[in-house]
Amino acid sequence: MSQIDGEPGVQDFVEVRLPAAGAYLSVLRTATAGLAARLDFTLDEIEDLRIAVDEACAILLQQAVPGSVLSCEFRLVGDSLKVIVSAPTTDGRAPERDTFAWTVLSALAGEVESAVAEDKTVSISLHKKRGGPATH
Repeated sequence: MSQIDGEPGVQDFVEVRLPAAGAYLSVLRTATAGLAARLDFTLDEIEDLRIAVDEACAILLQQAVPGSVLSCEFRLVGDSLKVIVSAPTTDGRAPERDTFAWTVLSALAGEVESAVAEDKTVSISLHKKRGGPATH
């Protein structure tokens, strides 16, 4: 883990890059759980975040360029974890927000956003706060 310039000790940053294929998603689920545990998230919050990251990746993999790389950034800030998953896509479409998958993401992760870069890379950002929404 490395710290981002400007706020030493306040924000940690981890990036995982792996093939854009469903077979590798278990690596991200494990990384998500480990980092959320480091922030003392409850078991329910950890599981919610694992499912949300998995769902965000599944959305991206549907339109990812074959053979490309899925990138996942984790930013630990205070009592929250921000996760940004991104992949180059064939059509550069932002995920539909009126779908069941988006509803699941919003319920599990708290704040959810998406963005599309000029090169058609689509990203989904999840921001989960410890003790925030979607705890059981």
